[in-house]
Amino acid sequence: MTESSGQAPDRRTVLASGAFGALMLLGAVLVIVDAARLPESSSPMGPAVLPMVIGVLLGVVGIGLLVQAKVKLAAATTGAPWQPRAGLRVVALVVVLVLFAVLLPLLGYVVTAAGLFVGTALLLGAPRSWQLVAYGWALAATVFLVFDRLIGLSLPSGPWGF
Repeated sequence: MTESSGQAPDRRTVLASGAFGALMLLGAVLVIVDAARLPESSSPMGPAVLPMVIGVLLGVVGIGLLVQAKVKLAAATTGAPWQPRAGLRVVALVVVLVLFAVLLPLLGYVVTAAGLFVGTALLLGAPRSWQLVAYGWALAATVFLVFDRLIGLSLPSGPWGF
C-alpha cells in the first residue's frame, strides 16, 4: 500500500507516522530545553552544542512527519487489520534489543551493535545478503571510532579491543 503504486496510503500507517512525528517533536523540545540548561564553557564547542543540533534535527523530522501525515490522511483508506505474524516480529525485535544489552559488556560495542543492526534489518524485511552484515559492521565500527577515539567517550570494547 504505497503511494508510488498509485494506491492510497493505509490510515493506520499515516496515523502512526503522525504519532511518531509528535513524539519526535516532544523529544526535540525536551532535548533543546535540557541543552539550554547546560553550563557554559570556555570551549568553542560547549557541552550544549551537540544536544542542541540533535534537538533541532529531531524537531525538523518530527514536523516533517506531522505535515506528511496531515497531507496523506485525507486520502488514506482503511487497510488490512495486521500483517501476518506482526506480533511475533515485535517480540523478536524486543529479544534482539535485550540480547544487545546483555551481550554488550561481554562482546563489546562493535560486535553487538552490528548484530543489533543485522537482526533488526532482517526482522523488518531487509534482503538477506552479505552486504547487510557489511553495512552493520561498518556502521557500528564508524560509531565506535567517532565516539571512542575522536570524542573520547568510552564504549565497551569487548575481548577484541573494539
